[in-house]
Amino acid sequence: MPSLKDMRNRIASVKATRKITKAMQMVAAAKLRRAQEAATAARPYAERMDRVLVNLARRANPSEASPLLVGNGKDDVHLLIVMTAERGLCGGFNSNIARLARVDTLRLLRAGKTVKILCVGRKGADNLRRDLGRNIMDRVDLRSVRQLGFGNAEAIGTRVLAMFEAGEFDVATIYFSEFKNVITQKPTAQQIIPARIPDIEGSAGKANGDGVVEYEPSEEDVLGYLLKRNISTQIFRGLLENAASEQGARMTAMDNATRNAGDMINKLTVKYNRLRQANITKELIEIISGAEAL
Repeated sequence: MPSLKDMRNRIASVKATRKITKAMQMVAAAKLRRAQEAATAARPYAERMDRVLVNLARRANPSEASPLLVGNGKDDVHLLIVMTAERGLCGGFNSNIARLARVDTLRLLRAGKTVKILCVGRKGADNLRRDLGRNIMDRVDLRSVRQLGFGNAEAIGTRVLAMFEAGEFDVATIYFSEFKNVITQKPTAQQIIPARIPDIEGSAGKANGDGVVEYEPSEEDVLGYLLKRNISTQIFRGLLENAASEQGARMTAMDNATRNAGDMINKLTVKYNRLRQANITKELIEIISGAEAL
């Protein structure tokens, strides 16, 4: 049975932990607001680009379409860009993204495909290295980045484009967590090469005026440029969604940890009081027994 001193030390330790988790929760809440605003602001641009791509894809000459839109005719080598956080203590945020990527990787390997994994973030690489280490080709380190910018996504997008042009893969897919709210973050897989243009019936024409807008020098040239730009845009959107999801998951996890620490403190306090009362009772019995023996 632990002594009273051990119980006091245990209670003090849990109280110190509760202070840390409470502080982390408040920091995550402050960061979440900025990250959520950035993710929300990036969505209209990405959606608008989708609409423009839909319009251009419909009007462009199929025989001159870019391989970024129609592919290179093969489906043998897949590049999975798994974007996770650089730090932990955010619940199941990192493991959920890694789990989705692992399931897709194993499915592709069973189908006889070659899979290459590019990890953006340390936690995803650590999670996948256990059973898919031979498939991980590299990891992008963003620990020194305090605030994500388009330049970070553009560097990744440029590297992916160079790999595609060099014939190192046929299909590229990004994995990230779409931010819904503080409690809900949805692990998402989105194919970016060849681009999967959403079927927005009638919206492209209404937005851009089908038959009215004229592109210079041509629809094919503009489409080719936008397809390259779209890769960096979708990666940037995924990074921003991840940043908001990470802070939301960390806020929820630290709130749960703070509540659990409070419950543990209450239980330990009750146990401490009972042990203290038992020791007092034992001492009183010993004193009374000694007095009666005299």
